[in-house]
Amino acid sequence: MRITPIDIQQQQFKTRPLGYEKAGVDHFLEMVAAELERLHRQNMEYKEDLVRTRASLEEMRAREATLKDTLVTTQKVTDDLKANARKEAEILIADAQLRGERILRDAEQRRIQMISEIQEIRRQKISFESSLRALVESHIHLLNLEVVQMEKGRDDLMLEESLPFTPTGGMSRKSGGFDREGR
Repeated sequence: MRITPIDIQQQQFKTRPLGYEKAGVDHFLEMVAAELERLHRQNMEYKEDLVRTRASLEEMRAREATLKDTLVTTQKVTDDLKANARKEAEILIADAQLRGERILRDAEQRRIQMISEIQEIRRQKISFESSLRALVESHIHLLNLEVVQMEKGRDDLMLEESLPFTPTGGMSRKSGGFDREGR
């Protein structure tokens, strides 16, 4: 049975000539003692629960702080990784651009060099053609001169054809040689 503060205040003991009835007072004191013991145990359980609850709360707060720190650290690491990835990508792009520009520059230099080589070959071709043309024209001119001289000296040639050597020491045409004038 539960005893409330009102029960204690309203409790009345039977009186006897020398005071209260001892059995009633003892019985009431036992009930009060039992109730106080129960309340004390309940109070101790509440205190233990409160200590456990506070410890749990502190643990949860510590976990929350750890989670917040972890989230902040993770965010920083993620931001750092993103920044590093951007920087690395920018470096790779810049390097690729430099290599591309270098390749274009080398290709342009090679193109200019090939144009110069082609121009040099054309110049050499023109020079060769001019030299060949001059040589052919000089030979044609020589052949034309020889034909004219041959017509002039046909009479002399007939005399020379009968002899294997010319009196001047050169070979005649009939023998396959040339005279002193290179004919």
